[in-house]
Amino acid sequence: MASKEQSAKAKEFQLPPEGQTGAYLYRNSVLGKALSKDLRVDGNCVGVSAPDVFFYTPVDGGKTRTVETESEFSPNKLELFFESGKNYLIRQFIKVGLMVGGADLEQVAEAQCKADVATLEMAEGGQCRPPVK
Repeated sequence: MASKEQSAKAKEFQLPPEGQTGAYLYRNSVLGKALSKDLRVDGNCVGVSAPDVFFYTPVDGGKTRTVETESEFSPNKLELFFESGKNYLIRQFIKVGLMVGGADLEQVAEAQCKADVATLEMAEGGQCRPPVK
């Protein structure tokens, strides 16, 4: 886990500097508490999610980005244009699968993300498994 200071600072939701975008990825779903799922931006590992955690990662803005999470049979993707100087707020949720729970992503409003993230702890980036091709 990240330090309490890092977590508190991220929860301030400060806007990133010009040219950068802040990406908040979090999971607060009730389903699948025992599951961990990779999170990636443009194929780069952000971390392995667990229940009740969030990640913050700065990325270059002004580009369309692909945010992915592993799921039961293939990654689920969300493509968004990340405008410079803004934060993008993405919730990962676990859904029922055939053999094991799957995961999906949704963009959420700032007010919703702030309320959700206030109860979560910031995780440090981790080692994702090799991506499914």
